[in-house]
Amino acid sequence: MPNQTPNDSIFSQLEAFGHKKIVFCSDPDTGLRAIIAIHDTTLGPALGGTRMWAYKSEADALEDVLRLSKSMTYKAAIAGLNLGGGKAVIIGDSRKDKTEVLLRKFGRFIKNLNGEFITAEDVGTNPKDMEYIRMETQHVTGLPESIGGSGDPAPVAAQGVFMGIKAAVKELYGSDNLTGKSVIVQGIGHVGENLVRLLRDENAMVYASDINEERLGQVAKKYGAQAISNNNIFDISADIYAPCGLGATVNTQTINKLKCGIIAGSANNQLEDEHIHGQMLLDKGILFAPDYVINAGGLINCYSELMGFSKKRTLQLTENIYDATRNILKLSKTENISTIEAANKIAEKRIADIKKVKSSF
Repeated sequence: MPNQTPNDSIFSQLEAFGHKKIVFCSDPDTGLRAIIAIHDTTLGPALGGTRMWAYKSEADALEDVLRLSKSMTYKAAIAGLNLGGGKAVIIGDSRKDKTEVLLRKFGRFIKNLNGEFITAEDVGTNPKDMEYIRMETQHVTGLPESIGGSGDPAPVAAQGVFMGIKAAVKELYGSDNLTGKSVIVQGIGHVGENLVRLLRDENAMVYASDINEERLGQVAKKYGAQAISNNNIFDISADIYAPCGLGATVNTQTINKLKCGIIAGSANNQLEDEHIHGQMLLDKGILFAPDYVINAGGLINCYSELMGFSKKRTLQLTENIYDATRNILKLSKTENISTIEAANKIAEKRIADIKKVKSSF
């Protein structure tokens, strides 16, 4: 590597994020180039989806997998699950480069980790891909219902976000009734659409937005939501902004434009910078329900599949997101710290506490 300073080294990146292990998977025969990041296994095996993406560089792929795996540790910790945090990325275009042999070879790399890492679907992968991985290893979840899996996690993920919204509304207004409250849902994918349905069932007024205008029109019509263009999101005054698409939509520019009292959605990494923008929202008096807390429904769904829980039990675990969010908002208020800082504090405390339990054998 040319002129590498100690700061660019992979080991210094691992130390900065606190990772336990990184596995580089290379197989020229199948074209596989993948990275598996295991952040922390204090609470249990590291669980995280496999993302397939045409990264601009290997450094970008590494940065992404380190960041995502760390947030999985926190997500599992705060959801009260006995799971650690991990993530995998396969470098390539999922529409062109994905093959059965590539995925099965990747499954072999997972198998060789002996249960330390369990994967599931993510951006660029689907339940069918998990079936191929399952041919080589049992350490995979998110399988289709037809072969005994838990199926589509989107309804469970949306239920968790809905619980997070209700908890924030309770904090701000004293009651968690959503009738008459206005919500901007940005991004109408599987989770976004399910969230629109839940909000409309409780008579909330929903403004929906998505880059796919045809899909937006269909969803708005189906549930009686009002379709708005992506460009106008921050011009509308609403009680709640629910980002359910890409991350980093909450940044210096948008915070100055936002006309809402609550931010609560399913998108990952909504704050462009956790420290700066968490504090900005606190100063501006906007309640932020931390994304990794309220979007944990998908992870809960995977955990339930691993544990053999019923659908009913899965939904009970998802409803715990309400109390988890309330506790974070209370701590934020008591200590006058941002809600993301409060969430991190609670997650880190659980990991530290369980370390004490595990150190006895």
